[in-house]
Amino acid sequence: MPNHLTKPLAALADPTRRQVFEALATAPMAVGTLAQHFPVSRPAISQHLKVLSDAGLVTVTKQGTRNIYCAEPDGLADLRAYLDGLWQDVLTSFGEAVEQDMKHA
Repeated sequence: MPNHLTKPLAALADPTRRQVFEALATAPMAVGTLAQHFPVSRPAISQHLKVLSDAGLVTVTKQGTRNIYCAEPDGLADLRAYLDGLWQDVLTSFGEAVEQDMKHA
């Protein structure tokens, strides 16, 4: 696996971070608003947002005194390309195995 995919995969491995990312994919939100949707503290949500931001999965913009977080549309592009490539390899291997079985049948 390419090194640049380690951070996004690790960030999304945590169930709470995945849920935070999914919530931000529906609408941009401030930390306080986001924290209302989870049974963890606001500082914990801030930590999750930092990990997601460091992984390139969310962006933040200032609106007055608030930070508004938003899912980064391109943040999953490399990860998706990697997973699509893996899936294509699986399908190719499956097709080759079926062909071999047909030859030996």
